[in-house]
Amino acid sequence: MALTTRLTATVDRAPETTRSYSGALVMVTTLFFMWGFLTSLNDILIPHLKSIFDLNYFQVMLVQFCFFLAYALFSIPAGIIIERVGYKKSMVAGLLIMGLGSLLFVPAAMVPSFPLFLLALVVLAAGITDLQVSANPYVAVLGPAETASSRLTLTQAFNSLGTVVGPRLGATLILGGAVTYSAGQLAQMSPEALHAYRVQAASTVKLPYILIAITLIVLGIVISRFKLPQIPEAEGGHATAAGEHDSIWRHRNLVMGAIAIFTYVGAEVSIGSFLVNYLHEPNIGNLTLVEAGAYLAFGYWFGAMVGRFAGSWILRQVRPRTVLAFNALIAATLVCISMATTGHFAMWSMILVGLFNSIMFPTIFTLGIEGLGPLTGEGSGLLNTAIVGGAVIPLLQGLIADRVGIHHAFVLPVLCYLYIALFARKGTPQQTVA
Repeated sequence: MALTTRLTATVDRAPETTRSYSGALVMVTTLFFMWGFLTSLNDILIPHLKSIFDLNYFQVMLVQFCFFLAYALFSIPAGIIIERVGYKKSMVAGLLIMGLGSLLFVPAAMVPSFPLFLLALVVLAAGITDLQVSANPYVAVLGPAETASSRLTLTQAFNSLGTVVGPRLGATLILGGAVTYSAGQLAQMSPEALHAYRVQAASTVKLPYILIAITLIVLGIVISRFKLPQIPEAEGGHATAAGEHDSIWRHRNLVMGAIAIFTYVGAEVSIGSFLVNYLHEPNIGNLTLVEAGAYLAFGYWFGAMVGRFAGSWILRQVRPRTVLAFNALIAATLVCISMATTGHFAMWSMILVGLFNSIMFPTIFTLGIEGLGPLTGEGSGLLNTAIVGGAVIPLLQGLIADRVGIHHAFVLPVLCYLYIALFARKGTPQQTVA
């Protein structure tokens, strides 16, 4: 946590400068796009792997569990790497690790083996974690402190663009070339025929991830040769001693905010992970998996991107807590409507949740660190670790879906959104935990 504490002090004291960092900002923004692209691609892998290996919902949600568990396992090691080698080398390392993880999809598809797919996802997610831990604070300190928020908002918009493009391309390249069979048809196949089917179906994963690996490795080489500005104040120095007798656990807004981040990421990822299969249901959208993947990209994730741009203006006019509570309650209501109805009404009610998800993460994050002062860095580290909710909540929803069916399994995201509304009302920085 020492690294993030120093970063806070650095942002606060960043010197005024007229130097242009636009070239470096453009280069680093590509990283935000790439990890948004790859993260949302999991939503296409889930229905594909479920069909290939005849998995239940709990089993296939191990995809998201393994992926988001990386945030809990690798965030601190990534911070240590930054302290030792700096931002630029850490970004390059993250890209190369991501490239290795992408290449591991090839032997996983050749075998084919679900555990090997999970291993590839863990390696890929480790690289993305390293990238996030290095790129986010680097953008924050890349220029004057008073424009840090606008820089981060801009780069996050391109992250959202990646979440729109990823599912669309994935649906075309991965789902579009695969032949699917029902569970009953798979049960009637001989072991040889079943293996041949799995090899053929899994092979559609190879080309996309080989291309992704090549792109990541080339991008890593380009960044290694690009003269990114060095920021000595952010890569060295000493944390302030102010607040050394305080503790992050005494700040109620932070503790509640960490739980809110956990529940928000869990709800967002759960809905995105189940949406393709949900829209494929005969009583919901009755869409093919490819068509459902398109709705995921240009409905759910595109709505989140549009909402982020609109929300950046709304948040300047209305109190953030009011906007957060409103969005959380509307999201909970939309999910309830979807569970209570069928057909296109249920379909579009769930898709529209993406629009109201848009401002939740940055707003929760900002409110969570409000009033922390010198503890802001440590608080930020706790909030980042809470992203592991994306590993836990989808897995629990998968367990529920196997028991009650996918249509009514979304009760878990409803509870998550209700907690977020509670945080918006009660998680004030004036209150502390004794």
